[in-house]
Amino acid sequence: MNSTRNFSEIRITDLPLVGGKNASLGEMYSTLSTVGICVPDGFAVTADAYWYFLDSGGIRTRLSDVLSRLDTKTFSNLADVGEQARQLLMDAPFPGELRKEIIQNYRQLVERSGNTSMAVRSSATAEDLPGASFAGQQETFLNVKGEDNLVKACHRCYASLFTDRAIKYRSDNNFEHMKVALSIGVQVMVRSDLASSGVMFTMDPDSGFENVVLVSGAWGLGENVVQGNVNTDEFLVYKPFLGKTARPVISHKLGSKLKTMIYSEEAEHEVMKPEDAIVNTDTPPEKQKQFVLNDDEVIQLAQWACKIREHYHAHMDIEWAKDGENGKLYIVQARPETVHSSKDKNLFNKHTLLKKGKVLCKGVGLGDRITSGKARILNSSSDIAKLQEGEILVTERTDPDWDPVMKKAAAIITDQGGRTSHAAIVAREVGTIAIVGAGNATTTIKDGQVITVSAAEGDTGYVYDGKLEWEETTIDMSRIKMPETEVMFILGHPGQAFKYSFLPNNGVGLMRMEFIINNAIGIHPMALYHFDQLVDPKAKKEIEERTLSYPDKKDYFINRLAEATAMISAAFYPKDVIVRMSDFKSNEYANLLGGQQFEPEEENPMIGFRGASRYYHPLYREGFEMECSAMKLVREEMGFTNVKLMIPFCRTVEEAEKVCGLMKEQGLERGKNALELYMMVEIPSNAILAEEFAKHFDGFSIGSNDLTQLTLGADRDSALLSHIFSPFDPAVMELIRMAIKKAKRAGVKIGLCGQAPSDYPEYAQFLFECGIDSISFSPDAIIKGIDNLNEIESKFHIKIS
Repeated sequence: MNSTRNFSEIRITDLPLVGGKNASLGEMYSTLSTVGICVPDGFAVTADAYWYFLDSGGIRTRLSDVLSRLDTKTFSNLADVGEQARQLLMDAPFPGELRKEIIQNYRQLVERSGNTSMAVRSSATAEDLPGASFAGQQETFLNVKGEDNLVKACHRCYASLFTDRAIKYRSDNNFEHMKVALSIGVQVMVRSDLASSGVMFTMDPDSGFENVVLVSGAWGLGENVVQGNVNTDEFLVYKPFLGKTARPVISHKLGSKLKTMIYSEEAEHEVMKPEDAIVNTDTPPEKQKQFVLNDDEVIQLAQWACKIREHYHAHMDIEWAKDGENGKLYIVQARPETVHSSKDKNLFNKHTLLKKGKVLCKGVGLGDRITSGKARILNSSSDIAKLQEGEILVTERTDPDWDPVMKKAAAIITDQGGRTSHAAIVAREVGTIAIVGAGNATTTIKDGQVITVSAAEGDTGYVYDGKLEWEETTIDMSRIKMPETEVMFILGHPGQAFKYSFLPNNGVGLMRMEFIINNAIGIHPMALYHFDQLVDPKAKKEIEERTLSYPDKKDYFINRLAEATAMISAAFYPKDVIVRMSDFKSNEYANLLGGQQFEPEEENPMIGFRGASRYYHPLYREGFEMECSAMKLVREEMGFTNVKLMIPFCRTVEEAEKVCGLMKEQGLERGKNALELYMMVEIPSNAILAEEFAKHFDGFSIGSNDLTQLTLGADRDSALLSHIFSPFDPAVMELIRMAIKKAKRAGVKIGLCGQAPSDYPEYAQFLFECGIDSISFSPDAIIKGIDNLNEIESKFHIKIS
């Protein structure tokens, strides 16, 4: 008989013969090895062999009868039907001729590769299809050695076509059970148990942003990554800069990686159930603090991902593994990405929580939406009958056994896992919300408790006590016409940048650096610069714990700040991203970890030691130099020359000269490498002397809140003076008019950052009539701002025509 094919003989068009998994492996091995992508050698036992196995044992009719008894409405007898089907296949004799052919091919593969250890994978003819890519429905057996064990593994693969989850999956996707066959892939084993493994996506899997590759991984076998047993390391690579810049890896996130999955000693000698053949060991503390890949390896994987995506003309979900014996990287699977490829990219859905409540737990938020319902805590997949339609599944982690129930859940919350875990992947597939890696969800949430799950607040997802109120908005972006006045974003959270890049915009007019310092770093810059001089032992210990992977604490600040900035810059490249250098007040800086030691006590910090005055002062100069180092890294090593830098609260022209000179000393020279410098107009002196300031800057941005406060002498945070504080005050408006006029005269650009132009159409009209170049809005106000400007410009053009 002829029931086997080497990977070198298989193409993607052979899917009906060898199933989705083997067709993909054969396609990559045959066509992509020539461009440097390493795919382990192997062979496939064809789908024809499966039918031969059923017919030689005389069980095809009996199997059909067993499956016909399945309750397809409630699936109440799913477990019973599955068990009967599997037992029927395991009791059937394995055909001698098929056994002989498999062993012959195995011997040839051993001779070709020099390896005796194999991965035996199931490849159904109805999996990894565009629009239906649920992985893990059938079983995979790893580290299989010896001829007898190989045949046993193949026999068990056939039976695994009828796991409960596979039966439910086919029913949900309208595949007839008796028209789906199973092919088996026998592939040289990559010893990732001695190194690392993981998955990668050729786009950001949460937002659908296409210009990045997400690589995630952990120590040991990849099952820990897929099942969500560990919080993984994550790397983001900016695809357009691959091979063009020194540092295309724009984000490194160190995962805890508490467990390392390896083979059990017993599995070396016999074929065992997959869950029994592996052991999850504790990862040594020193390895938890190390990244599983270096940058060169991450870049190599990202380059491979781009080649695979180009070859298939589709975004892909790819599994990788590193061999601990030879140190090489391998691609061990690739399947089509099905979530964002089927979405209408013109529709932008936004959920906004109207009022927050008590936070029960938090983790990685997926789904960008909000929901509420009863929590149902389940300890294992055997409890899935307890989950009712619309309830919120709370569990430690999920694996493919959970698939039959996950469509019923309004949301999924897990203690363990990351963005590439099984729970995350399936949540995206079924279109539900997920909070993964919450740590303590199963202990802080009570069974039956009403909770609100919010994945609409950036990278972090929150679980709140009780039912909260939220607002849902759907925007059809194909109907939005951009106004002549540039419309830009006010942003401070890198985790939201990819999502908001899909909204109509002309870039980012204000990226608040202090938001990043507060949220992504949380440590006072001077406490990192002078770490050895810290006097607070508690603060010193906590800083040490947070920065363990950085021997030089300054590098922690510089890299974290650079990468957060790069995330926003990448989202909008090549559009301008104007980064405002830090503008904490002394009391705000003091609240950062280690900050008390380095901040003065001031009676009125709002008009005290802030903005430009800090940058050259001995109390903060070294901190500002680190800020400059981070921005230089973003622009020169990462390549984001769309980053422009803006100086806040610059009181005098002399101060402007001093700060620009200091930046030049730090390698940030105006005009060099297309660097543009901007200044905030938020002090009356800025407007009055705009033409003098313009000699040192390429543009201005009006900060209306501070300008109003300092023009009227009214604290913007004072409830007692709220009746005085108004952007419509004639004095404030006159200063804005003056600043715009003088900027135009000096030939520099000028914009405004603030809420008023979206809240008040008449304010937007005032700015337009003054000749403003751009207006920056918060994300929730940008569409209203665009509408206001379009209406104003339309009236203006009608008037002059």
